[in-house]
Amino acid sequence: MFRTFLCCSGLFMSLFVQAQQWDFTLHKHKSVQPGPTLLVIGGIQGDEPGGFNAASLLVTDYVIHSGEVWVVPNLNFESIIKRSRGVHGDMNRKFKGIRQNDPEFKLVEKIKSIIKDEQVDIILNLHDGSGFYRPRYVDKLRGPQRWGQSLIIDQTELDGVRYGRLDSIARIITQQANLRIKNKEHRYHIKNTETRSGNVEMEKTLTYYAIQNGKAAFGIEASKSFGTHYRAYYHLQLIESFMQYLGINYERDMELSIKTVKNRIDNNVKLALYERKMFFDMRNVRDRLRYVPMKKGEPLTISGSNPLIAVLDNKRYYNVRYGNRSVTKLLPQYFDFDSSIDSISLSVDGVTKQVMLGDIVAVDKRFQVNQLDGYRVNIIGFTKKGYASEHGLPISKRDIKSKFSVDKHGKLFRVEIYKKNQFCGMVLVDFGDKPVASAETTKLNSVF
Repeated sequence: MFRTFLCCSGLFMSLFVQAQQWDFTLHKHKSVQPGPTLLVIGGIQGDEPGGFNAASLLVTDYVIHSGEVWVVPNLNFESIIKRSRGVHGDMNRKFKGIRQNDPEFKLVEKIKSIIKDEQVDIILNLHDGSGFYRPRYVDKLRGPQRWGQSLIIDQTELDGVRYGRLDSIARIITQQANLRIKNKEHRYHIKNTETRSGNVEMEKTLTYYAIQNGKAAFGIEASKSFGTHYRAYYHLQLIESFMQYLGINYERDMELSIKTVKNRIDNNVKLALYERKMFFDMRNVRDRLRYVPMKKGEPLTISGSNPLIAVLDNKRYYNVRYGNRSVTKLLPQYFDFDSSIDSISLSVDGVTKQVMLGDIVAVDKRFQVNQLDGYRVNIIGFTKKGYASEHGLPISKRDIKSKFSVDKHGKLFRVEIYKKNQFCGMVLVDFGDKPVASAETTKLNSVF
């Protein structure tokens, strides 16, 4: 069973237990100022990570101040997670007709209803395409037979529709975007598939379905010759050009550069389990995390830092997936849970502070869990004879065996709290070279 993410204050909630039914998520960036509504769709084909990563960044790193931007970052989520173009066939060929017994029937019908929503003005479908489109043949990699670095339209104009001058809009968008793309070989060209003139394959696509239902729609293709972060960067360049054209005012929580996009894609993998009793920063995470406290016989609930995170139940362990990447495996140890406390007292580099369970705390030299009557502290990787509970002990990084760290660098460690044999929650201590917020506690809400 699979439950979809619910967007709430920047958190993306999900439940994955023996995935049988997959759904996508719709995230609406609303604003107080009226304006057009842009619908951006990523992940219709699961082997095109530039598109769905760009759409995910649009969800997590952008704020809209006028108009609205709706984002579906994971339309074909099962195929994304399983690194397949289409587990049940090419979803982008199912919009002219689809059988009711097709496993993706409900998904296709659901996205159709969103496309036809009267509030939606323009639709962008994000793809990664082969080579570099050029109107004339240059070589095997560059020519009309290729799709990469192109803005796709199905026809020149769509009569009687707002923003129906598709070719004129495409020219404006590519001109704006190309001004910001220094490498001439990477610049965008317009590709008109002239679908209505008998292009049988394109008649089956999402964008042509939108056209047939009176909606302006464009396909954006980043070249598969680039790495994922380059593709996502170029997708965002085109998306921003569309927002500027539509008068949608926005701001983003990052610099739009290839380096920054790569950093965001690689490092924005964070999980909280069981209503924030546990928190894991998955940067440089080990291939396996052993003895993770879990509730036996109950569903695993998680909060993820972006809508491409999935946790799959493989019976003996939980597989954490991020888009089409495998992140780590969580090997469970089952306990009853206790909710009698939600915070503990820590001394961090000489400063005493109250820390919420599920937080991550930056430590420079040493920390200590202060007196905790009636509870047992277990610092994973630390042992000291004669102590049933490991509170009241000043602990530095060298006191903890690095092989028990969450990360491969041996700097991030688990501090678990128990009441008798019941698990209460966990705090992470971070001995990283660059502390998260200078030895201040970084709460889950702010991290996400």
